[in-house]
Amino acid sequence: MTAPAKPSKGDAAGIRLELSEAQRQARQRCRDFVAEWVAPEAGAWDREGRMPEAVIAELRRRGYLGAHLAREVGGGGVDAITYGLLTEEIGRGCSSLRSLLTVHDMVSEAVRRWGSPHLKSEVLPHLARAELLAALALSEPNVGSDAASVETEAERDGDAFVLTGCKRWITFGMIADVFLVFARCGGQVAAFLVPAATGGLARQPITTVVGTRAAHLAELTLARCRVPADHLVGRVGFGFSHVAATALDLGRYSVAWGAVGIAQACLDACLSYTASRHQFGKPLAKHQLVQRKLTRMIVDTRAARLLCYQAGYRRSIGAPDAATETLIAKYFASRAATRAANDAVQLHGANGLSQDYPVERYLRDAKVTEIIEGSTQIQQIAIASYPPEEL
Repeated sequence: MTAPAKPSKGDAAGIRLELSEAQRQARQRCRDFVAEWVAPEAGAWDREGRMPEAVIAELRRRGYLGAHLAREVGGGGVDAITYGLLTEEIGRGCSSLRSLLTVHDMVSEAVRRWGSPHLKSEVLPHLARAELLAALALSEPNVGSDAASVETEAERDGDAFVLTGCKRWITFGMIADVFLVFARCGGQVAAFLVPAATGGLARQPITTVVGTRAAHLAELTLARCRVPADHLVGRVGFGFSHVAATALDLGRYSVAWGAVGIAQACLDACLSYTASRHQFGKPLAKHQLVQRKLTRMIVDTRAARLLCYQAGYRRSIGAPDAATETLIAKYFASRAATRAANDAVQLHGANGLSQDYPVERYLRDAKVTEIIEGSTQIQQIAIASYPPEEL
């Protein structure tokens, strides 16, 4: 997206925001991929509770996993806006698949920023090319929003750390090759990159979830897992304040754009349905109360997308308020997606409660976006504590 320029005195055009040609082309390529590979199958993936390896391989081939990382390390080298556009399009087709991008990129970004020389040279390129799939292991049975209070323990033992504990709600935890695990070490939080093949690490599937059912959720048990010392990400005491903060910031940005994708999918579904469905002698779209819901959906979707553009622009120029703008975008977009999905189900009537129509899945998936990477209530506290600068 081109940088917003201040209008000159008397300039009637004002500030103009528009995508570059490269960004438009990237969005169209991703839209075509979703139309062919994702949207037709997303409902079946949701019902079966699994993500086929074939579509993950296609993500890998197209460079969508690790797209935000520099080309020098094997990533896609895309800018923040393009990354958001890709996330929106994939989220528009399937939130479960979008969640793979989110968690994989959260881990790879944390390693890029805080990893040891060994991790940056030996592991990061494999993450950038998605030769290794990564998952974030932060939440625990007794720890959610208060993530700094993790109970998993890490003990130093010579040239290694020994980890013991339990992690829950780990997105793509059943198929990930490596985990970014947060543990308490000497009273301070530390982060470790733990290969899935590490002795003492076991995983169990979590299937009783409302949304993102194809995201291979898992519960991890770490029973004295021995991890080399150079797999420490950052340093002891940096686990939450630096490593988790870096990962969650990118995660919120990804989820915000994914929520825009859900809202747009709801709008697309409702415009089609209300135009073809007739009640009381005319299309649903001609009824004023239906138009009211459609109008809110249109405005919410556009407003959420503009907030994501703003967050992406601030991130691209390294602005100090970029994290706050990301919080705002995630807060609004996730709530907008839930409103849109709720109205979409309502407009579809009994059909909206059926798996024959995708809007019931959109509603379940939209609610997930209000909880992950910081709940709506946590976002409210954070935004009020750090009000954004005036444009």
